[in-house]
Parts: sequence; C-alpha cells; structure tokens
Amino acid sequence: MEPLRFNNIYLGDAKDILPRVEDESVDLIMTSPPYAEKRKKSYGGIPENEYIDWFMPIAREFKRVLQPKGSFVLNIKEGANVQRETYVIELILELKRQGWLWTEEYIWYKTASMPGKWPNRFRDSWERCLHFTKNKKFNMYQDSVRVPIGDWSKTRLNNLKSYDKKRTISASKSGLGRKVMNWKGRDLVYPDNVLKFAPVCKNMRHSAAYPKELPLWFIKLFTKKGDIVLDPFIGSGTTGLACLESNRNFIGMEIKRKYFNLANKNIQLEQQRLINDEKK
Repeated sequence: MEPLRFNNIYLGDAKDILPRVEDESVDLIMTSPPYAEKRKKSYGGIPENEYIDWFMPIAREFKRVLQPKGSFVLNIKEGANVQRETYVIELILELKRQGWLWTEEYIWYKTASMPGKWPNRFRDSWERCLHFTKNKKFNMYQDSVRVPIGDWSKTRLNNLKSYDKKRTISASKSGLGRKVMNWKGRDLVYPDNVLKFAPVCKNMRHSAAYPKELPLWFIKLFTKKGDIVLDPFIGSGTTGLACLESNRNFIGMEIKRKYFNLANKNIQLEQQRLINDEKK
C-alpha cells in the first residue's frame, strides 16, 4: 500500500484508510466522530445501538498506529430525548476492555451558547473531550498551556495569613494539601480541566465543526513541534489548521467529498497565509 503523506487529507472511510498508517507512527489522535443519531443529513446518523460495533474496529486501528507515549482525545457528547443516551459511557467501558487507559476527561464549555429550554431540561452548553492513552507514562507538555493566574491573586496573595505560609492538609484527609504562599510572584499557572471556547459559527459550512482553539489546546499539551497528529474524521479541516499554526504535521481523513473539498480549500488558504506571513 502507498504510504500516507503528511499534511494531506484523504477521501474515504477511515476504516479503509487507517491500515495504510504505519504502526506506532502517530503522536496524537485528535478527533470528533459523528455522534450517534446526529448529523443524519451529513453522515447518515449511526444508530445508538450500533455505535459501539461501528467504532471499536476503528479504535483498534488507533491503538496500532499510536506511539507508546501518545494520546487519543475523543470529542463526543451523548444526546437526550426522554432521557440521556448511554452510548458514550458504554464506549468508554469498551475502550477500557480493548486495553486503553481512560486517563482524564476534559469538558469543553461553550461560552457563547444560545439560551434554550426543553420540557425536561435546559440547553447543553458543554461536550466531553475524553483522553485515552496506551500506557501510564505518556508525553504531556503542561507548561505549554499555562494561563494567567487571574485577578484573585492581587488581593489574596498580598494579604497572606500565617496559615498561608505553611502547607495545609486537605480536610478530607485525602493526602493532598496546598501552600498558598507558593503562588506569590507567579504570573502563569496550570489550568483546570474545563476548557472555555466559543462554538464556531455557521460560516464554517460544516454542521459540526469545533473551534480551532479546541484541537490547538490538546495539540500543544500532548505534542511538540514536528510531531504527527491524526484526525480520521477531519470534517472542515480544523485539526489540520491547528497543526499548521503550531508547526505540527497532520494526516486527515474525510468520508464526504463535500467536506473533503472544503477541508482542502481551508488548508490551502492557511498554507498560503503562512507563506505570505513569512515573506513580510
């Protein structure tokens, strides 16, 4: 089989293209597959009771192509009608049975969600970003995603009490503790696992595009410059755009020709923009 080239998007079903990816050659898998019963006009809408059987052969290929210290980040969200669907929970358990470690769960909080109300609930304004690894030790570059410490430090850290100057053990006896004084003089701190990004607008011309800031955050956290990122459901090309911006390589796959063409157009425009910026 012809090897896949970096920074290219391939037209076809991921399960047919993934066998062409070399073993343990990918540093990060960052993707958002079609959700169960959603995007029926775009992707057919995989029934909830068939989702696990559909996804697990693809996940087996993920496990093969991911390098031992790599990460797999899955953006997904169960839907709801009368009650919440359970296929995401079932998928997590099945991935664990396949040998994946469910290392962490990040929440993408959509900061600009329109308000809404349904008979038995309110609008969802968040989605899951599930982090899986093959091993307990994996590449993670935490300093790359540090954030400003915040205005709270201006008052809290300028008025330290005696107990702030020593390590205080958690009241729950968990073994964890903190020393508030340690934060004095710091401008940047590590973030929590709630990521606040506005959803993208309809002008992306894709029914389920996520904002570039979302894959970019995980790309910075789990890879370094020159690493390879795989998105087998690349849609409008957002993951590829984030890779170009951060000097990573990517391999994309898209089953729908309409979005394959759109993604390639978006990638070409970004590549030209980067070339123009270098000339300035």
